[in-house]
Amino acid sequence: MKRNRTRTIAWALGAVAAVSGTILLYVLTTRPVHPAAKPIARTAAAPQIVYRPEAIGAPASDFARPWIANVQVVDLDQDGFQDVLYCEAQKHSVRWIRQNPRGVFREQIIAEAIPGPVHVWAADVNHTGRLDVLVASMGQLQPMNDRIGALFILENLDNETFKTRRLLDQVARVTDVRGANLMEHADGRLDLVVGQFGYDQGETRWMENKGDWQFESHTVNTLSGTIHTPVADFDGDGKLDFASVISQEWEEVHGFRNLGAGRFEPSVLWGAKSEDYGTSGLSVADVNQDGKPDLICTNGDGFDYSVGGPRPWHGMQWLENKGGGQFQFHRVGDFAGAFAPTAADLDGNGTIDLLAVSGFSDWSNPEAPTMMAWLNDGQQNFTPVVLARTPTHIMTAAVGDLDGNGIPVIVTGCLYASPTREQMSSVTLWRKQ
Repeated sequence: MKRNRTRTIAWALGAVAAVSGTILLYVLTTRPVHPAAKPIARTAAAPQIVYRPEAIGAPASDFARPWIANVQVVDLDQDGFQDVLYCEAQKHSVRWIRQNPRGVFREQIIAEAIPGPVHVWAADVNHTGRLDVLVASMGQLQPMNDRIGALFILENLDNETFKTRRLLDQVARVTDVRGANLMEHADGRLDLVVGQFGYDQGETRWMENKGDWQFESHTVNTLSGTIHTPVADFDGDGKLDFASVISQEWEEVHGFRNLGAGRFEPSVLWGAKSEDYGTSGLSVADVNQDGKPDLICTNGDGFDYSVGGPRPWHGMQWLENKGGGQFQFHRVGDFAGAFAPTAADLDGNGTIDLLAVSGFSDWSNPEAPTMMAWLNDGQQNFTPVVLARTPTHIMTAAVGDLDGNGIPVIVTGCLYASPTREQMSSVTLWRKQ
């Protein structure tokens, strides 16, 4: 069987530059339209949905080459304004773009010297009332089987400062971590779900929170290539389950049903028929709004080939939760280099639309889309709409109500794994016009 030894997920490329030892603070009182991005004009036949880009946070010129591995929208300091967290894999740092007051964004580094951070997640781990930041660290991010992965928690001390705690070290390279009360602790403390891409040897585990920052690990899968590990009550029994998407030669979505008392029942929810499928992301969304959490999945990995780039089978799909642990596969649409599956009501019609960005495409073609939406008519018939053609190399996206008006705002990050002729971008905010 072929081994995809060159593959590494988009937010898992090598970064060897040293990071600055100084906290960086940027005050952006004005947000210019991103110089490398233009709103996309629609034809008369296409649905009318246009997003206008604005640069936020540190400008791209502050990075030798921006490698934004992951963005998340969350009100980290719980002041009523949604913020942005992100990983800068080239600078080995975790950054907080804080919004306060409304519409004013200031960036600061909240952790440095974290080797290859590729995913962040905010959660109140020990039920203190403050959101901590969970960080997945791949160590050296080029393909490697050495046990150089790590897991960090940035303990939120006062909504201003964060204490870095290393919970795992010298393990297969870590790509995802989520907080969830899997054990139904009475005091509300959270356990952790951890995905480890590794290389030849990977892992999926959960870590039981014993209190006082002590955790006990339980391995539930030893396949390499784990990318994302979203958490939800998939079977509706009131206990939190989790899933994982595993790439490399497996190209499968796995489920782990919570049986209680620390026991999890594994199953394969869906698998591609080709090891070249290029799985690139997994997230939870109730697409058909039937009260059961579905899964949305992208395949667009372009690192698996001697000549990287798009493939005609890349795109977006959703796995419909039929109950009883059964999921039905639905292909939504084609999209070269698809990453970061995201769901929100983008057009305001009360249905759940889908979104993805592109990290790999034919960037010599100025018409190649870099952000796509699929608009839902309420019957799960999806109309594809191009939202952007610049900037290119977008590898991560998140959606949230940053303006406080109930209208979803998109946040994206670019990761320049290959040269670009256009002006580079870092973190961009997209508002619907």
